[in-house]
Amino acid sequence: MKLLYNCFAGISGDMNLAAMLDLGMDENVLREELSKLGMDDEFVLEITRDERSGIYGTKVNVKLTAEETHSHSDHHGEHSHTHHHHHHTHDHSRNFNDISLLIDNSKLENNIKQTAKDIFLEIAKAEAKVHNKSVSDVHFHEVGAVDSIVDIVGAAICYHKMGIKEIVSTPPEMGGGFVKCQHGLMPVPAPATVEILKGIECTTGAVDKEMTTPTGAAILKVLVNKFEANPNYSIKRTAYGVGHRVTKIPNLLRLSEITAENENNESIQNVIDCNIDDMTAEKIAYLSEKLMNTGALDVTIAPIIMKKGRPAHKISILVTDVKFDECTNLLLKESTTIGYRYYKVNKVELPRETKEIFTPWGLVHEKITKLPDGSTKSKLEFEDIKKIAVEQNYSLEEAYGLIVEFTNSL
Repeated sequence: MKLLYNCFAGISGDMNLAAMLDLGMDENVLREELSKLGMDDEFVLEITRDERSGIYGTKVNVKLTAEETHSHSDHHGEHSHTHHHHHHTHDHSRNFNDISLLIDNSKLENNIKQTAKDIFLEIAKAEAKVHNKSVSDVHFHEVGAVDSIVDIVGAAICYHKMGIKEIVSTPPEMGGGFVKCQHGLMPVPAPATVEILKGIECTTGAVDKEMTTPTGAAILKVLVNKFEANPNYSIKRTAYGVGHRVTKIPNLLRLSEITAENENNESIQNVIDCNIDDMTAEKIAYLSEKLMNTGALDVTIAPIIMKKGRPAHKISILVTDVKFDECTNLLLKESTTIGYRYYKVNKVELPRETKEIFTPWGLVHEKITKLPDGSTKSKLEFEDIKKIAVEQNYSLEEAYGLIVEFTNSL
């Protein structure tokens, strides 16, 4: 699935979640996944229909059970009502490490955990820079609030469960004026929002209110593949996430499913290459792992012979525009190379989806790929079979045979 965000009225965490539900995210799946955080006693997720300027959409409200009066009073939750948060002892004590631990200890799938932590890290890095602290010292007075945890983890759940492959966005509207928060009056956009969206085209001044929040900005930064001022795509269907206040422009996030540029699911990516003849195998393996964790789509290492007959390694990194700078900075920092080559490539990828199969021995994921002629091929996730083999004390072959037999009988 390929999506287009139209952020003419900015974006916040709850508007994003509402728009995803309006586009077809299964409400029951979202609730079931959120319950894996183990925070069910802290909030109630209210999902309703509402309108702005006669345009109907979905509205999401995260009601904190610790204080009945608290709700998203408007769509820029983090900064507008920070003063509520001192009532919640569990909010106040959460810093970035606490939130990471909460996500890591949950029963969510690893890709959802990683995406949620990536979004939180963007906010933590920005807040740390603005307030002159280290990332681990950032206490999330605003973002550590339960509603923002729900918004961010919810965004990661929707992204992976809906099978979203690519997101295009218009430049987000920032708003203007000043907003009251825990530190006093702050200019709009908030300093953290500015920091997160560094290098990304934005618009300002449509209204004198905060339109894009740090949470909304971080969701864009992590999930969007490219920003286009005048996107030109064929739209399949459109949905709306309704914000929590009435402004002179309709307080809506428009989300559209669009067709890929061609049926081959072709996209443009970057390949970064460098040759290294003075690093140990352990350090190259470490570099490869860090690059993948940073967001590289693929890392390959091939043995080569360099000048003077020296054995060496060629490192090739496949990466999107969004993660390009992070990966090249990491390459220069963690390797001995003093430069790199890069070029654009066209990447064709078959559409695929992941299905969960609940077997008597544990959960197994099946990747189903659609071929150009409409037929499909599938493959069971090796890591899941390996885990079952270890836990049940089977050989890998036995575990594989049992699971294949079970899936064939479904």
